Amino acid sequence: MKKSLVVLFAAVAVALLAFAGCGKTASEPEAKEKVKLSLHIMSKCPYGVQVANAVKPVKDKLGNALDLEINFIGNERDGSWMPMHGETELKGDKIAVCMKKYAPKQALDLMFCMNKEYRKIPETFDACAAELKVDAAKIKGCAEGEEGKTLVEESYKFSKSKNASGSPTIFLNDQPYRGGRGTNDFLRALCAEYKTAKPQVCSEIPEPKKVHAILLTDKRCPTCRVEGLVPQLKSFFPGLEEEILDYSDPKGKEEYDKYAAAGHKLLPLIALDPVAKTDEGYEKVSRWIEEGAGKLFLRVGGKFDPTKEICDNKIDDTGNGKIDCDDSDCKEAVVCRKEIPGRVDLFVMSQCPYGVLALNAMKEIFQAFKGDKLDFHVNYIANETGEGKFQSLHGQGEVDENIRELCAIKHYPKDYMDYIWCRNENIRSNEWKQCAKGKIKADVIEKCSTGDEGIKLHSENIKLGNALNIGGSPTWFINNKFQGGGIAAPAIQKMICDHNPNLKGCSEANKIVPPADGKQPQPQGSCG
Repeated sequence: MKKSLVVLFAAVAVALLAFAGCGKTASEPEAKEKVKLSLHIMSKCPYGVQVANAVKPVKDKLGNALDLEINFIGNERDGSWMPMHGETELKGDKIAVCMKKYAPKQALDLMFCMNKEYRKIPETFDACAAELKVDAAKIKGCAEGEEGKTLVEESYKFSKSKNASGSPTIFLNDQPYRGGRGTNDFLRALCAEYKTAKPQVCSEIPEPKKVHAILLTDKRCPTCRVEGLVPQLKSFFPGLEEEILDYSDPKGKEEYDKYAAAGHKLLPLIALDPVAKTDEGYEKVSRWIEEGAGKLFLRVGGKFDPTKEICDNKIDDTGNGKIDCDDSDCKEAVVCRKEIPGRVDLFVMSQCPYGVLALNAMKEIFQAFKGDKLDFHVNYIANETGEGKFQSLHGQGEVDENIRELCAIKHYPKDYMDYIWCRNENIRSNEWKQCAKGKIKADVIEKCSTGDEGIKLHSENIKLGNALNIGGSPTWFINNKFQGGGIAAPAIQKMICDHNPNLKGCSEANKIVPPADGKQPQPQGSCG
């Protein structure tokens, strides 16, 4: 019920933001002073929806005193534009900009209806248009024609001109906004901008909760810097009182020992006091919270174990008489790995849209290298928090899917990619059995994934990514040693060929050509 309410309110918020100013009543007096708030979002991005949800009551309270505008985010390549979530998001964006032009009085209600299930945009358009008695034909005519293409590209281009590539990107009076993302956070920031006519609501905003946070790091770890995380934390908890501790200091070591006993062993660590639960920003981070040792631990993808050997500092860190690569802790470290020509490792989060694209690109890679023996391996990115317990960026659903895919790899080593490619068509769906077809049997996958076998497969598989300190999906390791990133098939092929130039798949005849003009642009990005 809670999740459905969040989506429902988010729907209202996105609708209001998309057409700010369209819903005014004739009797509403013009404000004496206005402050401008601009959002750039992806219409199917949950983070954009969260911010929209927080801003909706802000608009209700400030009315005409808030000049609110929204634009969509898309990517351009060779003159063709496409948002991150693909064709369905593009169609939804076109409908939105056409609604703004041809049905401004009903735009808010239509967007409210469609965004109740924002992941299904634009499938819900017809039903919502009928419910609200909107001229669907006129809107579709715009959205499906050149006019819709022009309008949405204007929105994408404007977002690009503002260097808005992440959803949401926010500007307050045309200046970058990096404050809190709760309703009261926005109200405080907006009210501070009024110079001559401060609205009454500005005197009614409560003070933010004081939330103490311990950020635990280790000066020996170059990827454990936590100072840069403080502004992000304050965007959720504006009353944050941070305390940065180092493992090498007595207090830091004392705190670490308590956290490690509760299963939190990898740095950096962020531990919030339980009072954070009472702050309005908590709901936005609750899915990434784990409780233990009287703290709320925010998952930040920590990879560094301060109790293990550091593999390139020429010091015996563990006191066992073995230094760097001689220590078994360093068996999988990049600096200690031996080159294996033709080996290709892909590290992904199964429900990361960028990881999905990278896995899908392997269809072209396998075709290009069909005359070669590529030793291809899929590895998953997650942490083990206790025996048989795991955490992953996209939640338990992602952990479950990781395990199912690993079971397919184990039991169907020649056909498992057929299961993965099928799942990638709707990776968040729970109907995974629909993809257990042909040689792949659902009962085999289910028995493996729900028992000890699946747990052991996942536990072993994620060790490599953690040893290599990999946190981004997708990440590639070529020849067991060389790290890179890439989603599109041409980029992946180039990485492989840079280190294996003699493979047949690297010949000019097998070169994978990027999409021509007018086709979907090559995607970029990662989760993590």
